[in-house]
Amino acid sequence: MDNDTVLLTRDGPVATLTLNRPDALNTLDFAMVEALVATTAAVAADDDVRVVRLRGAGKHFMAGGDLHTFAGELSRPPAERQQTFQAMIQRLHSAIETLCRMPQPVVAQVHGAVAGFGLSLMNACDLVVAAEDAYFASAYRHIALTPDGGGTWSLPRLVGTRKAMEIMLLGERFDAAEALRLGLVNRVVPRDALDAAARAMVDSLVAAPRQMLRNTKRLLHAAHEAELSVQLHAEAVSFAQCAATEDFAEGITAFLGKRAPRFNAS
Repeated sequence: MDNDTVLLTRDGPVATLTLNRPDALNTLDFAMVEALVATTAAVAADDDVRVVRLRGAGKHFMAGGDLHTFAGELSRPPAERQQTFQAMIQRLHSAIETLCRMPQPVVAQVHGAVAGFGLSLMNACDLVVAAEDAYFASAYRHIALTPDGGGTWSLPRLVGTRKAMEIMLLGERFDAAEALRLGLVNRVVPRDALDAAARAMVDSLVAAPRQMLRNTKRLLHAAHEAELSVQLHAEAVSFAQCAATEDFAEGITAFLGKRAPRFNAS
């Protein structure tokens, strides 16, 4: 039977991943884990994909894990349950690594509930457009779990350790305006403008120089761990690599000719 819990569609150079369990608030079950792994791997390997968009079907982006699925594991002995969930989360984490490491920029458009793994998934993306009705919560404390999906890696890098402690230890809900203030999202728009706003951001990325986008994403991710001298060398190599592209020549020529550049040659 086909696994349609995550839909993958293509519109030219744009790949869209849609979380597709709307009746369950797009909560994560075992099938969705496999679908996320498969779809993220597929778009990362497709060199014709320039930008990836991630969204949720229905009224919510993702409300975390499917507690009904989790409840089905409660009859197992603790040691067996531990093994099952560790295998599940490690499998899920390959999708998070793929999102972060894929060369294409990833734009998340979020609305409604963005909780638990949904928050971690959003934070694994490169840019985020949120609807005004979006609300956010770590939520793990309410079921005695610690975060997954790289949440303890991404959140303190985005908001600082102290604020990350508050979000994760207290588990309080906050709205889109607060998410914008904290730097968790890039833009907040009315719900009925979400698709258009996300598409405008995607279109801007599609029109940008390809090598610049990919190299800049890679450099920014590496900067968290690299020593200054290592990062400086990586910047020099990347700068020179970009300078060798046809897009660079087009950018210079367009600037001097006082016209808009026409990128995408490389």
